[in-house]
Amino acid sequence: MAPARRVAQAFQMHGVRTSDVLIVGGGVVGASLAYGMRGRGLRIDVLDGGDGDIRAARANFGLVWVQSKGHDMPAYARWTRESAELWAGFAEELAEATATPLRLRQTGGLSWCLGEAEFEARRAELLRWHNQRADDGAEVVLLERSDVERLLPGVRLGADVTGASFCASDGECDPLALLKALHLAMAREGITLHRETKALAVTHRGGVFRVDAERGAYEAPRLVLAAGLGSAALAPMVGLPSLLRPERGQILVTERIAPFLPFAGDTIRQTADGTVMIGATHEDVGLDLGVTEEAGAALARHAVAVFPGLAKARMVRTWAGLRVLTPDGNPLYAESVSCPGAALVTCHSGVTLAAAHTLRLAPALLAGPIDEAFAAFGPSRFASQAHVSQAA
Repeated sequence: MAPARRVAQAFQMHGVRTSDVLIVGGGVVGASLAYGMRGRGLRIDVLDGGDGDIRAARANFGLVWVQSKGHDMPAYARWTRESAELWAGFAEELAEATATPLRLRQTGGLSWCLGEAEFEARRAELLRWHNQRADDGAEVVLLERSDVERLLPGVRLGADVTGASFCASDGECDPLALLKALHLAMAREGITLHRETKALAVTHRGGVFRVDAERGAYEAPRLVLAAGLGSAALAPMVGLPSLLRPERGQILVTERIAPFLPFAGDTIRQTADGTVMIGATHEDVGLDLGVTEEAGAALARHAVAVFPGLAKARMVRTWAGLRVLTPDGNPLYAESVSCPGAALVTCHSGVTLAAAHTLRLAPALLAGPIDEAFAAFGPSRFASQAHVSQAA
């Protein structure tokens, strides 16, 4: 059925619902922003798509990750660090309010080096990163193999492991528990989540935004697009940039095995249930969510090269998800000039930034316009690039 016809039928069935703030996207990013706007006497509606839509939370590795974030963008490094520092209190508050433990473990994270070339490349990368972050207290240290062996006594490392970078601020959580807790907390605060309500079109007239969706029409003077890749088509309709692209990441999961890895990892981590998550690929394949034998084999080889004992573990599941990326891979927070009151919030690190989005960005969006603290994340940094799309 054509979108115009679906809109007409939805309007006939459901009419128009009005609110103070309308958020398009009920994933981790949109839900974090909605929860952060609570307690201000506002009527907030969140439109979420169907189960068949692309959802980053379903394929997320579940990291609260500081190291490696913000190369060539110190503001992102500081922002990530700030969110990581807020995470423990944020998780405690959510768990207490919703009886949903997020299984946060913030004991540090390891990023592995195989071979001398990788180790020296990591050393150079960290030196450059530290030099860019002179005003940031986050510490990432490069551990030699002997240091890692002391950190993981009794754990057999592969012969090619030369070391790892380690950041004490890194951690992990259950991304699905996070999304569940945010939805429950929203409901407790009177925020309405409209499921199976995919936004089809956005218009702006007389200071009011109208979103025509599959289950009716919605109007509000404030609009936030936080629908991940779904925001790309909607953003130009209200003068916001369309700068998003997908990147596929494939992940493997093993059966439950005895605990051996007490630290998070960007390619290998053991969950609270004992399973081991192994990932992830970086593939430019459009919206293809398929998994491939070749990629799975490469992920498994890397994991066994780090921990040979994993060769005995059975793989029980594999899946793929799509990262939401801007041209430079960093978050994009944009406010419309031609349609005041509309904002775009997008990033590929929704779990890491969930605490900062809730406690810092959401209030800033309501206060509007976004202050200088967020200027580095605006679209002006792409102004010289030909692919920037801005509606008149």
